[in-house]
Amino acid sequence: MSAAGPRDARTGVYDSKPWLARYAPGLPIHIEPEYTDALEMFRATVAHDPDADIIRYFDGRLTRRELDEQSDAFAAALTAHGFRPGERAALFLQNVPQFVVAQLGVWKAGGIPVSVNPMNKERELGEILLDSGATVLVALQELYRDVAQHVVAGTAVRIVITTSELEYQTRGDERIFSGIERLELPDTLDLQTLLAEFRGRPVPVHTLGPDDIAFLTYTSGTTGPPKGAMTTHRNVVFNARTYREWVGLGADDVVLGIAPLFHITGLVGHIAVALLTGAPLVLMYRLDPGVTLETVAVERATFTVGSITVFIALMNAPGARGESLKTLTKIFSGGAPIPPSTVAAFERFSGTYIHNIYGLTETTSPSHAVPFGTRAPVDEASGALSVGVPTFDTVVRIVDEDGNDLPVGAVGELVTSGPQVVAGYWNKPEETATALPGGALHTGDVGYMDADGWFYIVDRKKDQINAGGYKVWPREVEDVLYEHDAVREAAVVGVVDSYRGETVKAFVSLRPGHSVTAEELIAFARERMAAYKYPRLVEIIDEIPKTVSGKLLRRELRARG
Repeated sequence: MSAAGPRDARTGVYDSKPWLARYAPGLPIHIEPEYTDALEMFRATVAHDPDADIIRYFDGRLTRRELDEQSDAFAAALTAHGFRPGERAALFLQNVPQFVVAQLGVWKAGGIPVSVNPMNKERELGEILLDSGATVLVALQELYRDVAQHVVAGTAVRIVITTSELEYQTRGDERIFSGIERLELPDTLDLQTLLAEFRGRPVPVHTLGPDDIAFLTYTSGTTGPPKGAMTTHRNVVFNARTYREWVGLGADDVVLGIAPLFHITGLVGHIAVALLTGAPLVLMYRLDPGVTLETVAVERATFTVGSITVFIALMNAPGARGESLKTLTKIFSGGAPIPPSTVAAFERFSGTYIHNIYGLTETTSPSHAVPFGTRAPVDEASGALSVGVPTFDTVVRIVDEDGNDLPVGAVGELVTSGPQVVAGYWNKPEETATALPGGALHTGDVGYMDADGWFYIVDRKKDQINAGGYKVWPREVEDVLYEHDAVREAAVVGVVDSYRGETVKAFVSLRPGHSVTAEELIAFARERMAAYKYPRLVEIIDEIPKTVSGKLLRRELRARG
């Protein structure tokens, strides 16, 4: 296929427009602004059909009108308690309806939500509260009791609102809610009490603009303290539309909320998509594979986006049957490398192809994706599955260590420009200048573009292994290990070696009912890889440690040695 037109043949600079016309002729090549902010986007959805469901939580339902009214009440309650426009409110919650109510309510009060990982411990939560200067904390009761109450005293937080995951539903599924009880917590306000008290109260009107901050989303902090990415309303509206146009989503779809709502995928690929399209968002508190399979069947979910580890878990759930997922025909996966063998296995299981998608917190979810209905190519040399092509109005460069553009096929760092790239990091001008010079994001991801415009991610720059002077990318080794029938998940790291400096070590978990020895896996990889690449060490463990969003925690594995 000819590559003429969409790029400079010398440098490989990629402009999305011509390639979209080729690979996805039904898609627009440019997105014009439709709404100024995410709140305007939601209000248009409410006006269109106020009585349609927008959130489903087990046996509970919230209509668009009810979500609008409850978020109004939340905004009125915040304002009455002294919250002012521009202030920050931290949301320390799981995948519950209260997250969406609070986020909309903070916007209506003129504030900035700060999404917080519910797995954070005291030190991590304290860092985010101090860095953001949040004056409000909305937390699940148990998270406040066990974590937050021990750190809020040293921060700017002056209003604490707690809530229970038992609200908004009556089913009380023991697989999800076992051991959970409603708590009475001193010195906190109860969310449901506030919503009842302030229901129908007038809400001050605050004008939001496209360049106002929609939320602060904190990066994982693997290379230093967490940084709050300043995601604007323009970013959110643009990438909500990207999902809608790219996948072909509408009000008749049902969004399965498997990504954590605090994460950029959940914030945009779940919440913002529902606010824009009106498609109901199905929430399940936190992931249980068996409950998820049942929920897809009951709610007839049609679309989701999440880490590949979720789909691996669904395939391997006890008693899992692929027909449970027959309505889920629009599946995208990102956030972690996807081995081609896993995509093939899931398609055999469910009948549905998983489309790759790629982005970061700083690109407000997708910057690249496989066009819906198209199959990603696999690079013959490396065996890597393409992450797709850059999405609407996006330009991507591959650069060397000095920032020089590299030719097609050369491996270098991805540098992304487009309407989805965030404004910078909260109160961190030096980090912003380093990562986003001139507004172009230096992603820290290493990859290349082929002659037909498809992009491939090799790995993170910091994860490269130097084994006796040879460069090894963990992802390539992992992809080979995934080809073994017994391997459920694999993670590869470099560990200290007295002779080679570093050597390749693989941590592997096995599929139920399968067995294999470390020696057999080493031999399997040795037959398929260059001598310097295959793992010299393999450790079989029950579970690969991951973040709540499904990314491998390589630093924990390195520490194990």
